[in-house]
Amino acid sequence: MKTHSKVIGYLLWIFGFTGAHRFYYGKPISGTIWFFTFGLLGVGWLIDVFLIPGMDRQADLRFASGPIDYSVAWLLHAFLGPLGIHRFYMGKILTGLLWFFTGGLFLLGWLYDFWTLNQQVDELNRSAR
Repeated sequence: MKTHSKVIGYLLWIFGFTGAHRFYYGKPISGTIWFFTFGLLGVGWLIDVFLIPGMDRQADLRFASGPIDYSVAWLLHAFLGPLGIHRFYMGKILTGLLWFFTGGLFLLGWLYDFWTLNQQVDELNRSAR
């Protein structure tokens, strides 16, 4: 079953020099490398336009579908992350409130969620079965 969207992947690819699309597809290590090297000085970013369909297939196989939509969680995290809106969406009310009142734990928790959001959604979707 589909867990991730190629459309979202390509939209994030526009900002791919930040590694956003790689984080979305569950590749936090290369996402971090892309972030600090501006997409391997643009070369990796350009190559990724051809790799996104494969990353999308791998994410669909790796992560469990369920009541929490990965794309919604990622969009909420990307645009409203320091306010904890993505955590409220996932039903994590206490940490959502903590993020809301501390700016995503002073942005450190928000950065942590870039690394772990796919696993958080996966765990919640698997426990809902």
